Amino acid sequence: MVKEKLRVGIIGCGGIAFGKHMPSLAKLDNIEMVAFCDIIEERAQKAAKEYGTKDAKVYTDYKKLLEDKTIDVVHVCTPNKSHADITIDALYAGKHVMCEKPMAKTAADARRMVEAYKKTGMKLTIGYQNRFRPDSQYLHKVCQNGELGEIYFAKAHAIRRRAVPTWGVFLNEEEQGGGPLIDIGTHALDLTLWMMNNYKPKVVMGSAYYKLGKKANAANAWGPWDPEKFTVEDSAFGFIVMENGATIILESSWALNTLEVGEAMTTLCGTEGGADMRDGLRINGEKFGRLYTTKVSTDVGGVDFYEGKSDDPGFLEAKAWIDCIINDTEPVVKPEEALVVTEILEAIYTSAKTGEPVYFNR
Repeated sequence: MVKEKLRVGIIGCGGIAFGKHMPSLAKLDNIEMVAFCDIIEERAQKAAKEYGTKDAKVYTDYKKLLEDKTIDVVHVCTPNKSHADITIDALYAGKHVMCEKPMAKTAADARRMVEAYKKTGMKLTIGYQNRFRPDSQYLHKVCQNGELGEIYFAKAHAIRRRAVPTWGVFLNEEEQGGGPLIDIGTHALDLTLWMMNNYKPKVVMGSAYYKLGKKANAANAWGPWDPEKFTVEDSAFGFIVMENGATIILESSWALNTLEVGEAMTTLCGTEGGADMRDGLRINGEKFGRLYTTKVSTDVGGVDFYEGKSDDPGFLEAKAWIDCIINDTEPVVKPEEALVVTEILEAIYTSAKTGEPVYFNR
């Protein structure tokens, strides 16, 4: 018997929960948020007041929340370090889980998460909402249709000139596992692998830089950072060769002296055509002996004051996730795909530390 409404618990009531998960879920008629957990009780109380049912419960210990057998779904919105343990406990407690990106701080933790979802039979997905943008959806269809041919070279872009997140634990290596590479590089890499439909890396070289983060009183979108607390890289770059010979260059930075900025974007080069997201979505190729470039409009042509259609990626992500639970289908972001993203990110960090390539044995 299908429930009329799925009961959702939120673990971690910080910025990403308030900025994406809870407002997106609130737009759905077939869920209700019934439990909220945060180590700071006031944040959980605020979340419950704004988004919860009248009898919503508040917790500071996530394990207590998981004891509620009436909860069907859990969203994990905590720092990267705790993603794996909370997700695994939730899966074994009989909950479907959406875990915020990246999947985990380490590849070993991500593998444990995959093992847990397979053993329990519960559903697991990771919060890569950029797949749900109109330009991403269109380009994915182009790639699926074979219009670019074999994609053998790609770039994953995640570059900011000066936009270092100075709140929460973003600058804390112990809690997060890294800086811009694991924070925004993860989105760009996920998009690129998804477009290529290629999840078999062979070898990775990486470099990471701790240069601009050591500067005091730096110009920054969110105000100056404290160099003493800036324990993660400010830039990281990866060179990835896949088993089939395809090459991916991954670039990520929160602070870089460049005017070429943009994040959660990909550039694809195939045998039949290419595409990029540098200036909107552009498709390029050759036809009738001439080169062409087509700029694709991803505006769905909505009608003013009509709220029945939304292009908000966070909402579309939440809707697709809840629909896959109700209809018992696979999530758009599969755990096995997110695992490969984490494995590659970890390989870049490892290579940056050792100065050696990291080989994958599959």
